[in-house]
Amino acid sequence: MTARPANAHQARLLQLLRDGGPNSRAQLGDQVDLSRSKLAVEVDRLLETGLVVADGLAASRGGRRSHNVRLNPELRFLGVDIGATSVDVAVTNAELEILGHINQPMDVREGPVAVFEQVLSMAAKLRVSGLAEGFDGAGIGVPGPVRFPEGVPVAPPIMPGWDGFPVREALSQELGCPVMVDNDVNLMALGEQHAGVARTQHDFLVVKIGTGIGCGIVVGGDVYRGTTGSAGDIGHIQAVPDGRQCACGNRGCLEAHFSGAALARDATEAAEQGGSAELANRLEANGVLSAADVAAAAAAGDATALDLIREGGRSTGQVIAGLVSFFNPGLVVIGGGVTGLGHNLLAAIRTQVYRQSLPLATGNLPIVLGELGPTAGVIGAARLISDHLFSPA
Repeated sequence: MTARPANAHQARLLQLLRDGGPNSRAQLGDQVDLSRSKLAVEVDRLLETGLVVADGLAASRGGRRSHNVRLNPELRFLGVDIGATSVDVAVTNAELEILGHINQPMDVREGPVAVFEQVLSMAAKLRVSGLAEGFDGAGIGVPGPVRFPEGVPVAPPIMPGWDGFPVREALSQELGCPVMVDNDVNLMALGEQHAGVARTQHDFLVVKIGTGIGCGIVVGGDVYRGTTGSAGDIGHIQAVPDGRQCACGNRGCLEAHFSGAALARDATEAAEQGGSAELANRLEANGVLSAADVAAAAAAGDATALDLIREGGRSTGQVIAGLVSFFNPGLVVIGGGVTGLGHNLLAAIRTQVYRQSLPLATGNLPIVLGELGPTAGVIGAARLISDHLFSPA
């Protein structure tokens, strides 16, 4: 893909076709502030670029039938969502429909060279399967702060060896296409906004609880990243004064008390100290415990597992309540691997937020689980690169 929209009108038309699918010229005209003749000129110019193609005649609206147009069905975007312990890679079309998706375990602590060798291998598998001859653009999510304009991770606490690594530049050379890089929870927010539970929202929060904890902030329909790209790093807000040591060097951070890693640690401690026969049996069988083991133990009625989930939900809810009082969002979405804990976790978070925040902020505030699960990040990554490519050069 070499063409880019020449102006804001063309960019708007591309985004409408991406988000709404094939449409008629007449229906597009209902959604943009252009005269019929100006609209025709801009659509014809997009057809000349190859970004848009004709798609037959539209249904009659009472007069002469309008022509449908759509984004070029051969356009392909690569979405990459790198987590702390796994990576998701997907190919989408220009309308961000997933055509192929691979998930593999991976340790982000192995460093960027090893991780990107795996990512490129996964992308090659998708390409040779016939889903894409090449990629027109790629979006990449990483589990740490990103200096967004340069596409560079900055001092990520759980990503040793990644500080300052030129992710965007390196992958753009390897893939032969434009690349955009962002924090993984920002991409989760974009994914839920495009195709998930936040489709109708313009001001909302997405809290990702995985190995770490982060928050995507959407204001007026756009992701808010802050001055340097570290907005939403709520895992390092103090939840417990003089509490546990955190990987960032501080004490009492939310992430140190409730995250996938913290939950596994506390469950292991309970099992070893005889606090839970259910967790002890799972530890003996598997050698390690994870958040999934805690969820299974809670589902079996284990009191210790339920207490761990509720206590973690209270700590998380305490921090979210502060965000709600400050930001007054229209929706809070809870996502990430730890959401396998389900409604026990959600109930604890809701109870704390509704108890602690003012009624004016919470009276009509839904706090819900994300709809898209592990595909939220890769859809958000494809959305990120399409936002870039579907904007004027």
